[in-house]
Amino acid sequence: MLVTLAMHLSIITHPAEPIFDEKHYVADARSILQGHDTLRPEHPPLGKLLIVSGIFIFGDNPFGWRLFSVIFGTICIILFYLICCQLMMPKIASILATSLLALDSLIFVQASVAMLDVFSLAFMLLSFWLYLKGKYLLSGVAVGLSALAKLSGALALPAILLHWLLARRTRPRQFVPSIFLAPVSFMLLMPLFDFAVSGQFLNPIGRVKTIFSLSGSLTFANTTYEAISRPWDWILRPEIMTYWYDPHYIAAISFTIWALIIPSVLYMVFRAKRGDNAGLFGISWFASTYLLWIPLSIITDRISFVYYFYPTVGAICIGLGLGLSRLIAIWQTRNTGKLRQVAIVAVVVYLLLHVSIFVILSPLSSWWSVPLPA
Repeated sequence: MLVTLAMHLSIITHPAEPIFDEKHYVADARSILQGHDTLRPEHPPLGKLLIVSGIFIFGDNPFGWRLFSVIFGTICIILFYLICCQLMMPKIASILATSLLALDSLIFVQASVAMLDVFSLAFMLLSFWLYLKGKYLLSGVAVGLSALAKLSGALALPAILLHWLLARRTRPRQFVPSIFLAPVSFMLLMPLFDFAVSGQFLNPIGRVKTIFSLSGSLTFANTTYEAISRPWDWILRPEIMTYWYDPHYIAAISFTIWALIIPSVLYMVFRAKRGDNAGLFGISWFASTYLLWIPLSIITDRISFVYYFYPTVGAICIGLGLGLSRLIAIWQTRNTGKLRQVAIVAVVVYLLLHVSIFVILSPLSSWWSVPLPA
C-alpha cells in the first residue's frame, strides 16, 4: 500500500494537463465550482463531486485533480486485502492476491487519473467487505454509493446476491431488505448530491432516465472511436488503450493477469465445487462484473472499453492468489521431486515477470514512451 501510494504521488503532477477522460471531468469540475450546472449529466454526481472536492481543497492543478483518485485507489488495496482475509484465504494467498492487484497496470493507472471508476470500485469493495462481515444493510448502502459514483457500480449487487443464494442463505430478514436498500439509497441520496452540484433538488427518476438515455446513445453503430471493444475481446486478445503518450499512461490488463484469466476462473470453479468460499465468491464477482457485460453489449450495442474490466481484476487476483499459494504449499513440502522444483520455478518466475511488466507499462518508466499516432 505504502509503496504504491509513494509511486502515485511521485507522478501525480505529470503530465501537467488533463489526459484522456480527465479533459471531460476536470472541465466539469470547473463548471460546478463556478456555480454552473454539470457538463456530464450522463453520470451520477458522487464521483464528480469527489473530483470537485480535490480541486476545491488543493487548487485547480494536477495535484488537486488526481489526489482523491490516488487516495481511493489506496483504499481499494486495503479493502481488497480485508476481503481476502474475510474469505478465510491462507495468509500467503491474501498477500499474493493483493500484491498482484496493486501491481496490475490497469489498477494502477485508473487510480492515477481523475476519472470516476476508482471511486466506484472503492465503494464496491466496501460493499463486498461489509457483506462478508454480515453487515447486510450497510453493504446495501455501499452498493448505492458505488452506483452513485458510476452507474456500473450497481454490478456489485448481483455479485452479492449470487453468492448469498449459493453459499449463505442465512438471516434472510436482514439480507433481503439490504438488496432493496441499494436502489433506495441510490434514489434517496442522488438528489442530495445533485443539489451539491447544481443547487437544485432534481427528480431522481428523471435523472435516471437522462443517465440511461445519454449513456445508451453511444453505440457501436454510430461511434468510430478506435479504442472501443466488445467484452469478449478483453479476455480473448490483449487490449491496450493509450491515455497519454509521454509519460505513457496505458490502460491494459497486465499480461501476467490477462493470460491466466480463464485458467484462474476455472480454478475458482474447481475450488467452489469443493466448498471453498473464496473460490465461490470470486466466481460470483467475475460473473457479475464481467459476464453480465456480454448480454448487455449484445442487447444494447452500447460501446465499451477495456478499462470496463477494471472492477473484475480483483476477482481474477483471488483465483491467482489461491493458485500460487497452492504451488507454494507444494514447494514447502518435504517432497524433493521434480514437482517441488517446478513449483519453485513457476512461482518465482511468475512474480518476477509480473513486477517487470508493471515496471514497463506503468507511467513511472520514463525511459520509453508510446509512439505518437501518425
